[in-house]
Formats: sequence, structure tokens, C-alpha cells
Amino acid sequence: MSDSNEQLAVWCAGKEWCPITSTATLIGKKWHPVVVHRLIQGGPMGFNELKDDVDGISSKVLSDSLEDLEEKGLVNREIVSEKPVRVEYSLTDRGASLESLIEEMHEWGEKHLAAADGKEDAIS
Repeated sequence: MSDSNEQLAVWCAGKEWCPITSTATLIGKKWHPVVVHRLIQGGPMGFNELKDDVDGISSKVLSDSLEDLEEKGLVNREIVSEKPVRVEYSLTDRGASLESLIEEMHEWGEKHLAAADGKEDAIS
């Protein structure tokens, strides 16, 4: 597990725009911010609980997302029982530090996005 004080190596270090680009790349996949948001709201969860909480995600995509987020040091995977195997996912300190950013994304989306059919309440 990576330390939240340890900085991630990025290809664009030293460029003024690099922090924005690198952060967007880190959480920029479609389901990554949603998974982080659910773990912020619900705390540690098992795979099936998380899948139920992230409406519309397939098991394969959730598995790939969790693996990617774990590799990036944002999510921790812990085996909580061997038989049957039960795995629990939680945010690392680095992942939890995304809370204000994820909440801002949520608020911005609620304010500025509408459903394709024009219904206002379809986004929230």
C-alpha cells in the first residue's frame, strides 16, 4: 500500500498543466470516480456490495477498475476470510484525499448536466 505522502511519478512533471492532466488521468476512467465516491460514502465494501451500489457496472469492469485503482494506490484490497473467500475494498489515505474533488464533480454535474430526454431529475 502506498503512503499518501509519497508522490506519484508522472511523465509531465514540471509543466504548469501537469497536475490537472495527471489527476484527470488517474481518475479519468468512466467508473473510477463513481467507485471512489461509493467507498467514500459507504466505507469498506465487499465486491458484490460495491457492484450493487454502482448501478450499471458489469462485474468485469468493476474488477478491472478496482485493480487499476489498487495499482494507483487509491484502493486497498484486503482478504477478510479464506473460506469462503471474502475480499473487502477500502480507500487508502491517498484515495480518501480525493473526497473534496469527487464531491465537487458530483455537485458540478448536478448543477450543469441534464438527462438526454430533458428531464431535470434524471441526473441526481
